Amino acid sequence: MSLAIFSILTMHKSWNKWCSLRRMIFAVVIGTCGVLIYLIWFGMNSDRDNVPRLLTQLIPAGHCTCQSSTSFQCADCLTCLASPPPVQPDHLATWSFQYGRDDQNLGLSQSQCQASFPGLFQDIQRGVKYWKSRGHIARDDLNTAPFEDGMARAIISNGELYVVAIKAKGNDHRRKILGTLGSIYRALSASSNRTSYPTIEFIFSIEDRVDDVDAASHPVWVLSRKASEESVILMPDFGYWSWAKSDIGPHGQVVQSIMAAESNLNFADKEQKLVWRGKLSFAPKLRRALLDIARDEPWNDVRELDWSKKANFLSMVDHCQYMFIGHVEGRAYSASLKYRQACRSVVVAHKLQYIQHHHYLLVSSGPEQNYVEVERDFSDLPERMDELLENLDKAERIANNSIKTFRERYLTPAAEACYWRALWEGWAEVSANVTRDVEQPPADRGLRYESFMLLDSSDMLKYSFGSEED
Repeated sequence: MSLAIFSILTMHKSWNKWCSLRRMIFAVVIGTCGVLIYLIWFGMNSDRDNVPRLLTQLIPAGHCTCQSSTSFQCADCLTCLASPPPVQPDHLATWSFQYGRDDQNLGLSQSQCQASFPGLFQDIQRGVKYWKSRGHIARDDLNTAPFEDGMARAIISNGELYVVAIKAKGNDHRRKILGTLGSIYRALSASSNRTSYPTIEFIFSIEDRVDDVDAASHPVWVLSRKASEESVILMPDFGYWSWAKSDIGPHGQVVQSIMAAESNLNFADKEQKLVWRGKLSFAPKLRRALLDIARDEPWNDVRELDWSKKANFLSMVDHCQYMFIGHVEGRAYSASLKYRQACRSVVVAHKLQYIQHHHYLLVSSGPEQNYVEVERDFSDLPERMDELLENLDKAERIANNSIKTFRERYLTPAAEACYWRALWEGWAEVSANVTRDVEQPPADRGLRYESFMLLDSSDMLKYSFGSEED
């Protein structure tokens, strides 16, 4: 009997020890998971260069999951600029684009636009083809499109711009929408035949991504898209009008400042380093990978940017003091590319996931090469940098090609105005059903742009034509 009781007591003690051990193991596991989750959260949200490289590997890719680049191939190609021009009308037979004469001309004719900027209108043509294959855009397609924060609806009719509705979450949205409307109005006002454009009604978004406004499969003008997002059509971003962030100002003003700074700076005299500044939390895995790869390299001037303290801040003009400028996507596209392309420097970019309206002109190899493409994880960046530093003549050729392609042609005010008008013409081809059976004149459906601009800022945030009379 005593032996049995002893055995029971021993088993009870052993069970208690096992239960205590299990509780301890469970607590350790939970604690470890908690620490790991916190570290990953910290790595994703910190904007400081204070995350170990091992932790960078553990950060989920999130929206930056693309492992290969979108293929930027356009049928009109840059080599066409060096080819014999197509047959033109007699009055245009001797006309060709000249930088210094035509780059600031917002009123180029349709034929001049086509002759000046081959390849620029590829995304418009792609979008038109997409909607033609689906029987064109109906009014129901426009009416059922989501209308979220950061979106606007407008009409162009008889050469005038009307605002139908605006939905802005705050002043940042409002400014970006106003910049876009301003760009549209500028291109419209500069056209010599503005009253001849067909009436169109459209919706645009100033959000970074298509899925920010649930616009996939809907007819919406957007700032960037993935290759799989075929229903949307790209438009120039608001920064060509102006960008309030850090007092950057109008794109043309930035370009003028850069040109003045580079006027007495030869390419050979630039600092032989790769410069990049950016907010790490916008794309932590992608951007921290660049920091880790570049660390301790002699050509490294890659730094995180803390906007609250302006730590490591460089102006756009300051970037142009370097031979090589890094370009990294954020939570979607990075609007800073157009400023980097204004420098006579070599833009070094990873394989891109998001397309902007002018990306079809990017050439990563051959005689027309105008930027350097590296892998998305930057694994080949050291090798590519070493090659460029060993062959500065090639680097300078790439930088010169970038200037010739972008600063002096495809990112000029003339090119932007031509793109807007080509977008309206392409949109009219596939959206005639939207306006065909509408009996009300535009003035009864929208507020003229000029009058809209006189509204109080607070009245613009959630604007809907007619509601102010209710």
